[in-house]
Amino acid sequence: MLNFARCSGSRPVGCRYFSLLRDKNFIGGEWVAASSGKTFQVTNPVNDKVIGIAQDSTPEDAEKAIKVASGSFNMWADLPAKEKGIKLKSLLKLVNSHSDDLAKLITAECGKPLAEAKAEVMYSAGYLEWYAEEAKRIYGEVLAPPNNTRELVVLKEPIGVVGFITPWNFPLAMLVRKAAAALAAGCVCVARPAEDTPFSALALAALVEKAGFPAGTFNVVTSSRSQAGPIGQALCASPQVAGISFTGSTAVGKILYQQCANTVKRLGLELGGNASYIIFPTADLSRAVQGVMGSKFRNAGQACVATNRVLVHESVFDKFSSMLATAVKTQLVSGDGFDPAVNQGPLINEQQFQKVDGIVKDAVSKGARVVSGGGIHPTLKGRFYQPTVLSNITEDMKIYNEEIFGPICPLYKFYSEDEAVTIANSTRRGLANYFYSNDYAQVWRVAKRLESGMVGVNEGLISAAEAPFGGVKESGFGREGSRHGVDDYVHTKYVCFGGLQN
Repeated sequence: MLNFARCSGSRPVGCRYFSLLRDKNFIGGEWVAASSGKTFQVTNPVNDKVIGIAQDSTPEDAEKAIKVASGSFNMWADLPAKEKGIKLKSLLKLVNSHSDDLAKLITAECGKPLAEAKAEVMYSAGYLEWYAEEAKRIYGEVLAPPNNTRELVVLKEPIGVVGFITPWNFPLAMLVRKAAAALAAGCVCVARPAEDTPFSALALAALVEKAGFPAGTFNVVTSSRSQAGPIGQALCASPQVAGISFTGSTAVGKILYQQCANTVKRLGLELGGNASYIIFPTADLSRAVQGVMGSKFRNAGQACVATNRVLVHESVFDKFSSMLATAVKTQLVSGDGFDPAVNQGPLINEQQFQKVDGIVKDAVSKGARVVSGGGIHPTLKGRFYQPTVLSNITEDMKIYNEEIFGPICPLYKFYSEDEAVTIANSTRRGLANYFYSNDYAQVWRVAKRLESGMVGVNEGLISAAEAPFGGVKESGFGREGSRHGVDDYVHTKYVCFGGLQN
């Protein structure tokens, strides 16, 4: 544990969110240091002040966690589904009762506004509630046999140890979304959270411990970026790990896909997106503008389902562009996420900051017009980028093909439904798409034609525990949330009972 007294006065809101701060790995129900003896600092992206230290673990630590998890698997798997649900409900109560502390820790780690961090905690709680109930609804089947001497039964059984590799942009929610489903199915977990935001995962581990989960069912191993690859490879290579669930970039997802081949693991990949947001002539423009504001600028655009390309019909382009620019200028306030007036935080790290700035500079150098914003924030120090609207976008610009992951909104003009759908589908990504239309024949046509795992119709925020979340093409496979969320964590076993004739 950290010496909490040392953090006195480090933030204007006090140190209450440090009540869940842990500086050790959680392996086998114990808080342990990395075998290397090394640690790394975790800083607040607003001001680069140190929040605390975390363990700089190595593959040796990951292998220890895998071994411990493997030893606890049969005990957890054999627990009645009702008992698993009770444990998850206990964890749910703790997440709810510690929601303020969790939200402050998320804001400190990744810089998002406190209101968004609180929403992330509630979003996480929704998955715990869903899978606490779903644990009792993982059904098998009884099949009609080919003759009267047999009975055919299908069982759903947990696959075993599952490795999670989670991102920094929703550090609590992305871990809970995976772990709740896996634990409900009877699997045990080893998580490696992103190096920018390890404390949210460790805080969840602290609540898992308090909820009384058996030792070894949930384990967290942290590391710096230099050890991320080796730990990921250790998880992929281990024959004791039955599955990997990863949320992150397409490039890293492809590496993990290759590394899992030798052991033929179950794999769930939720990778990057390139979401289009289409505004048809019949759209309610006021609603469409507010939808973009949520879909594009939530978490400063750092979301895999964030709007990446806004396609606007030429008949409403000028009006929509003007309305959006006004909304961006009047509704978005950048700054420290602990300030209640702020709704735009910083970009997570220097690498991401330089990427976003480079994408904008490339577009402007090739003829893009700056409608609003357009550069580094003029009054705030650090990694704050102005919420930006660009038009005159062409296919030769990086912004046309790359996932932005920043508060940059490019506008494209289109002239027909076919053209809009063709543009939306002209990418190897297929996570989410959005469109606004009040022509209900068009709604059904376009929803079916868009090549993505999720489609928002007249809605910019679509994720929910009740719905399956995931993509197609190079945005990955597998689904999180809904009843489909347990599919990656169970085997289907067929059992034939013969010799039943009288």
